[in-house]
Amino acid sequence: MIAFDIGSILYFVAAAALPQTLALHIVNLVLGILILLDFAARLWIAPDRLKLLRRIETLADLLVLVSLLVAPLITDNVAFLRILRGLRLLHSYRLMHDLRRDSDFFRAHEEKVLAAVNLFVFLFVATSLAFALFFDTHTGVEAYVDALYFTVATLTTTGFGDITLHSTGGKLFSVVVMVVGVALFVQLVRAMFQPSKVKYTCKTCGLNRHDPDAVHCKHCGEVLKIPTPGYSE
Repeated sequence: MIAFDIGSILYFVAAAALPQTLALHIVNLVLGILILLDFAARLWIAPDRLKLLRRIETLADLLVLVSLLVAPLITDNVAFLRILRGLRLLHSYRLMHDLRRDSDFFRAHEEKVLAAVNLFVFLFVATSLAFALFFDTHTGVEAYVDALYFTVATLTTTGFGDITLHSTGGKLFSVVVMVVGVALFVQLVRAMFQPSKVKYTCKTCGLNRHDPDAVHCKHCGEVLKIPTPGYSE
């Protein structure tokens, strides 16, 4: 399932700027059917279906299904809905649990990976929104590159000024990109240069960030049993 989710994200990125051709509609339909089957299977085996339906990632899946299954009837202005599938993958607690359990690299660099992922997701979302809402008079890869260029220049507060948004909505959008983008960039820098920590909740005081080789909790002194390669109960 992880491979399928990653593949769908790569498709959304690659197809974001492509014209709506018959071949693309067919691919969208096939991908939508696969996502629908995945959604139906998860709903069928879920112990609490109402709880599943209330999750953000489930709502994102429903929006993506609409954008894919009725793609021929949808204009480019709402094409950004397709990236919500990526948000569901990148912020899925189930996926994070799987990566934390199965990947030594992820456990050792979890904070750095998540910070980089958050920044990438925001960049992709902001670019898609800019492309769909403010570059609707242009089409094709060139327009998407313009949207990406504008987003990166705004996010980094470089502000070259050759591509700007002059409407009130565009200016407000630029403000949001700058504020949120700078915050995410600072988070990434802090994660890169701070000492790596592992997440393990102390049963006594609840502290959940410790050194990878910690034996005792820094807060209360409780003995810790942080799982490491070769660890067994």
